[in-house]
Amino acid sequence: MIKIGVIGYGYWGPNLVRNFLSIPSCEITKIAEIKSENLKELRKHYPTIKTVTNADEVIEDKKIDAVIVATPISTHFKLGKKVLEANKHLLLEKPMTSSLSEALSLINLAKKRKKVLLVDHTFLYTDAVQKIKKLIVSKELGRINYFDSTRTNLGLFQKDINVLWDLASHDISILNYIISEKPLSVQASGVSHTKNKLENIAFITIKYPSGLIAHSNCSWSSPVKIRLILIGGSKKMVVYNDVEPTEKIKVYESGYKFINSKDPDKIRIDYRIGDINIPKVDLKEGLSSMAKDFISAIKYNKKPVSDAQLGLEVVKILSLAQESLKKGEKPVFYK
Repeated sequence: MIKIGVIGYGYWGPNLVRNFLSIPSCEITKIAEIKSENLKELRKHYPTIKTVTNADEVIEDKKIDAVIVATPISTHFKLGKKVLEANKHLLLEKPMTSSLSEALSLINLAKKRKKVLLVDHTFLYTDAVQKIKKLIVSKELGRINYFDSTRTNLGLFQKDINVLWDLASHDISILNYIISEKPLSVQASGVSHTKNKLENIAFITIKYPSGLIAHSNCSWSSPVKIRLILIGGSKKMVVYNDVEPTEKIKVYESGYKFINSKDPDKIRIDYRIGDINIPKVDLKEGLSSMAKDFISAIKYNKKPVSDAQLGLEVVKILSLAQESLKKGEKPVFYK
């Protein structure tokens, strides 16, 4: 039985606790939370779980094997470092850290201590994203030309990060998971309508050596919730609509190709409009699969789907996007 400690029972913590409690091979023994209203809710739903207000009481508990950190990103490095130094496995809420150097430090520490470090990029565990990856790996879509995502809603404005670190991190994690190629450059633009100067509307463009271009539109200021990804291949195209209750993926047998013309000033294009295939998607919660993957990685010493390296790559792209914003929205080359 793997004993779990949790730090943070705010926005995402309840979802994590609920899913880990459903796994027979693990047990949540202690949860740390500082806000009294959150503690009240926690004790109401889980009266048998011990609650504390100090995170160190979870980290220093020798009976606990692994710790889940579901706190603001600004606290991830400090808490994560303490957890690994206490010789415990670590699950961090996304994004992994607020800087590349912090992420590298945690990865090196996890390797040194031989501990699992998983970053909760939940969408990687959904059946929809798994199916998209299979379509790309099998070359059914052909050469991937573009990845275009929109992730908008009204709120939740964050105090310590802008909308890219909050929302674009989801799409960047999906992009990095399904595309093996490393980027060429990252460019971001955005605007803040708040006093803290953190962008609440932002766009990020990632270019690749192959010609693939990825674009993400993120906003906390939209009247509607949109979770949409378009992927264009040379053979087929995919629409992934996560808001859609059942038909989340549609594969379009549509495309185009250029036809050689004797006149260099004329462009001839042959358009292909074919069938639309709607693959069956398992609607089980991605968070459930993530929780099981974390426990499995600990028990069998195997690499998790959302491993530390993927978490690092997400932080790297977000850091380059942040640098682009500071440099007047100019492209920044990926190194």
